[in-house]
Parts: sequence; structure tokens; C-alpha cells
Amino acid sequence: MAITLLFAVAMNKRKIFNDPVHGFITIPHELIFDIIEHPYFQRLRRIKQLGLSDYVYPGATHTRFHHALGAFHLMRKALSILKLKGHKITDEEELAASIAILLHDIGHGPFSHTLESSLVFDVHHEDISKIYMKRLNQHFKGKLTLAIDIFTGKYKKKFLHQLVSSQLDVDRLDYLTRDSFFTGVNEGAISYERIIEMMNVHKDELVVEQKGIYSIESFIIARRLMYWQVYLHKTVLCVEQMMIKAVQRARYLIGQGKKLDASPALAYFLHNQIGAKDFEKDEKALQYYSELDDVDIFAAFKYWQYCDDKVLRTLCEALLERKLFKIEISSKAIPYNKIKLLNRKAMQMFKFNEQDAEYLVFSDSTYNYAYNPGEDRINILSNSGEIVDIAQASDQLNILVLSVPVTKYYVFYPKALNKK
Repeated sequence: MAITLLFAVAMNKRKIFNDPVHGFITIPHELIFDIIEHPYFQRLRRIKQLGLSDYVYPGATHTRFHHALGAFHLMRKALSILKLKGHKITDEEELAASIAILLHDIGHGPFSHTLESSLVFDVHHEDISKIYMKRLNQHFKGKLTLAIDIFTGKYKKKFLHQLVSSQLDVDRLDYLTRDSFFTGVNEGAISYERIIEMMNVHKDELVVEQKGIYSIESFIIARRLMYWQVYLHKTVLCVEQMMIKAVQRARYLIGQGKKLDASPALAYFLHNQIGAKDFEKDEKALQYYSELDDVDIFAAFKYWQYCDDKVLRTLCEALLERKLFKIEISSKAIPYNKIKLLNRKAMQMFKFNEQDAEYLVFSDSTYNYAYNPGEDRINILSNSGEIVDIAQASDQLNILVLSVPVTKYYVFYPKALNKK
């Protein structure tokens, strides 16, 4: 009777998710199911994959939970292809690599990358992912040790880490496909199934067979298009900066002794400057971070739109009502005199001092590599057995062009300043 019950419990954990992008995603192992069920992972349901991109693309409301499952699914496909091509991958390695990609984004904070440097300091989301993985490893009595080694690149088989994190990892294959689907930006669609079919391993390095070269070219071009059309869209940049400024203003006011309504989790990070060492030493830091998600931020903005601080009130009202600032993009740095002029106009119009006006007039820059030959390269395995970087193997001149970083400069300010 006990054996029958145990078998029933194990079988009950072999779930199937119906994903709009990849179809049915099977959970093949009860440890995978238990990780997905853990509150650390369930929190990803409440963190949007594309941050604030739905201000431009209304359908872009998919979550990190969706993406993690999708990347997990593609990892299983890639490992299956590599095994069919004669590469030895044990069951333990397959399970560990699947766990590594499943948890690769577990350290993301509210709105993904948007507030990464505003709520925590000197710590990247990947570092927090490692901390989560270590805690989960303790919870599951050491069963994630190999997954952590693969995730951090310490395991002897380098290609397993490259499938998790490289310029042609299953993370990118899923997010480009998924983000293209949910935004409706068809230019971002890639032949991810063909790319996976063309994957191989040569001297422990992940490579792509020569007949897959055109799919890789399309992948690199699609990535550039998605960055400038979605991820770094000027309106997305604007609304993200407005959110960052609102959180920075709230932190400043709290530092001045002002009381602001916020959830216990958000209040903890607004009142304290939390960095990497705090996550390692203080159990409270990780616990509050595990309770922090997109909901906390917008709930706070709904309170703060009525506060007596005009700067914070203005930013929160604008975000909640989508009354976004004016955006100017340039290929050259924004002249300092222009920024000072806008700042003076804001001081006059809103009756702000110079420090307060800087929350409404701000400039910065952003850049993107579609392909960075200085990192882990995308290597093409030629029919003769030679390994060639995609930038050299491609007969498309634009691949060389796309390996050069593009920088854009911007300035944001209230549209009303144009009337002065």
C-alpha cells in the first residue's frame, strides 16, 4: 500500500504545462516539479519578463515564470539533439543542466532589469540567483550541487554552461521567440528549432554546424531589431527612467524622515541599502526579496500619487495615467547647455529647486551589441572540421557591422516644458 501511494505521488508530479509558444512542456522529474512549486520560483509569476514594455506593446505582459519554463523546455530539446549526435550526457547531467536553466533568472527583482540598481546595490540579479540556488540546494539536501556548478561554469563540460549562458544559449532562444510572440514584433522571430537541430559539440565547445549558418545570421539580426524596437525602445526607456526616479525620490524622502506607505518588503529595501554581503549574511534580506515583486511597486505608486511631495506625486501620477515625458534620442551626447536650460525651465514651471528639478529632467545613454566577438563566440563548425567565428564565416557583411556596439543618448523631460 505504501509503495503504491509513493508511486502515485511521484506520478502526480509529472505535470504538463500548455505554453502558448512551445506547446506542451512536460515536467519529467519530481525534483523539477518540487522546485517549480517552491515559493522562490512561484514569485516569478508576479514579475513581468519585459518590465514596462507593455506601455508600448500591450500584449507584453508575460512573466519570468513563462520564460523560465520555456528555456527549460528548449534545454531538454538541445540536450536530446546532442545525445543523438553521440555526445555522452548522463541522466544526472541532463537533470542538472535543466535545473540550472530553470533557475537562471530566479534572482530578478520587480520589473526585471528596471529597478535592479535602485532597490539593491552592487549586486547583479545573477548573483542573487546563485544565492537562491544555494538556499534551494540546502532545502533539497544537496541535489542542486551539480546544477550550481554548471550554472557558474565550474563543471568540467563547458558546453553545458554555454547552453545556460553564452551568446547562443537557450535563454536567448526562448526570450527572443517569446518576446516577439507577445509583443507582436514579427521581426524578432527566429528559427529556434532549426538552430537547436544544428547544435553540436567540438572539443567541449558548443558549435553550430555549417548548414545552420543562415539561421544564426537571422538570429543575430533579429536580436538587434528586438533591442532597438522593444527592449531599448525610446518610450520603454522613458517609462523605466520615470519609475527609477520615483523609487529614488521615495528613498530620498524616507532618508529625510518622511513616512511613505509601502509593503513590508518594499519598505525594507527603501529604508536600507542592501548589497551582496547582506544577502549572504542576513536571512531577512533574502526573505523580504522573496516577497518583493511588481505588485509592491505599483501598489506603492497608488499610495504615493496622493503624497504631499510634489516631485514624487508628479512622477507617480504620470506613470499610473501614462502621461509620459518627452523623449529626445541622439547619436551624440546631449549638450550640457540643453540639459541645464530644461532644468531651469522645470524649476520655473514647477517651482522646484535645482535638486528637485533633476528628478524631472534627466539624460543618459544606452548601447547594444547584437553580437560581441569579445565574449563567448558563436562558432561555426565547417564541413572540413574547421572552427570559424560567425562574424568571419558569414557571407553577410552586416554581421561584421552588427558586432560593433551602437550607442544612443537621450534626454527626458515633462512635455509641458516645450510650451515655455
